[in-house]
Formats: sequence, structure tokens, C-alpha cells
Amino acid sequence: MNTTARTGPPQRAERPPHLTYVIFIAATAALGGFLFGYDSAVINGAVEGIRGRFDISSGKLGTVVAIALLGAALGAIVAGRLADRLGRIRVMQLAAAIFVISSVGSALPFAVWDLAFWRTLGGVGIGMASVIAPAYIAEVSPPEYRGRLASFQQAAIVLGIAVSQLVNYGLVNLAGDDQRGSLLGLEAWQVMLGVGAIPALLYGLMTLRIPESPRFLITSRRPDDARRVLADVEAPGTTSTPGSPRSSTTSAPSTGPPGATCSAGAPGCCRSCGSASGCRSSSSSSAST
Repeated sequence: MNTTARTGPPQRAERPPHLTYVIFIAATAALGGFLFGYDSAVINGAVEGIRGRFDISSGKLGTVVAIALLGAALGAIVAGRLADRLGRIRVMQLAAAIFVISSVGSALPFAVWDLAFWRTLGGVGIGMASVIAPAYIAEVSPPEYRGRLASFQQAAIVLGIAVSQLVNYGLVNLAGDDQRGSLLGLEAWQVMLGVGAIPALLYGLMTLRIPESPRFLITSRRPDDARRVLADVEAPGTTSTPGSPRSSTTSAPSTGPPGATCSAGAPGCCRSCGSASGCRSSSSSSAST
């Protein structure tokens, strides 16, 4: 008696464990982009409060708002060198600390020049985050997911801008639609600038859970650590040798001309290139014997 096996609806493929870990790593690094967007846009909801608090002209107010760009330029310049000396994770943690300090300082200024200083310091964190996050994501991500994971940084920047405006809107409403209204013992605009310390602190804590970049580990003469990181982010069944392209444990078939065999001392010959360089044909070898 023939029986027909019943097949249920197709089940959704589960996400590979290594991919979940890689997404967590990329999302953590992209928090720097979130802080980039948040810190650069949050000042928009505080301009009238700052003008009223310090009684400054539009020119001085514009300087306070835009001066963070000077700090961002400085942060972008030094981030690469620091990352090569200290490591990517240390630079992320340094940027997070700068964000926390600048947020608290911006919330408690005693003069307009003091606020400008903290804004400049926050700009340094912006510049560092804008450089190190995409570089780290690219160095850690497996090649097949690298493009998609690198886009986390851009999405996080836009999300940070949007969240900053939502936070500003909510705080102003709580303060009676007045940027100088009392809120938590401070003026509403001060709270707006100070709230940035919360995601910055979260960013710093989450960097404690992600690995160092394999590229930095190699340059620091720590190949064993680099192999461990690559083993965690690569799909099962693949191996990676630091300093060389990632390859599968199964050797790729030769794609050279028919009858061609790899000669000794020609590593990787006839693979994927389709040329006969480094190869010898079986007919010529048999003729020579």
C-alpha cells in the first residue's frame, strides 16, 4: 500500500547563530552613528532657550550651534591614528566617554563660551564615531553580509536625528511649550542636551561585549586572537587565515584548461582565473617523459 508523506507549510529558515552575533556587533558599532545624528541635531530644539538664557545675538548663537563641526573635523583627523595605536574598541569607548562628558557639560553651562567648548568637545566625538564605526563594521563582517551591515551606520545616523527631535518635542511639551520651562530642576533646553548622555553611556557599555577588529589584532601581532574572532563571525565550515582571503574548507575545483594539472610550487594555480599560468598540461608532461 502506497503512502504519501504529508508535507506541512514551508518553514522559515532560522538565522545562523554566527549571523545573529555579527548583527549584534554591527548594531553596537552603529550606535556611534546614532550619537552622531543625535548630537548634531538635538541643538535645533534648544536655540531659543539658549538665546534667552544668555541674551546673545543671532551671530553668536549660530557660532554655538555650528562650532561642533570644527570638533568633528578634529575628531575625524585623529580617529584613524588612534584606532591603529589603541584599537577600534578603545576608540569607540573614548568617543562614548567624550559624548557623555560633553552632554553633561552642555546641560550645565555657566556662560555661552562654556557651552561652545562642550559643543566642540561633542563634535570631536561625532568625528571619531563617523570614522571608526564603518571601518570596524567592514573589518569584522563576513564578505557576504558586509554591504548590508555597513548600511547600519547610515540608518543609525538618520534614526539619531529623528529621535533627537522626538525627545525635544516631548520635553518641551512637559515644560509647558517653553524651552526655558522648568524640568527636573533645570530648564527644558538643558535637559534636551543632557539626555544625550544616556545613549552614549549605553554605547560605551555595549562595546565591552564586542570583539576587537581582526585587522588590528594582526597588526598587533596577535594572530591567534584574530583567528578566534574570525571563527566566531564566520559561518560554520569555513576557515580564515589572518592576512589571506577567507576560504572554504573544501578546496575549489580547478578551472584551468582541459588536461591541465597544477605544477608543484604553484599555489592556487588554475583557480577561478581560467588561465594556464603556473599549470602544466598532462599531455606535455607525458610527452616530456
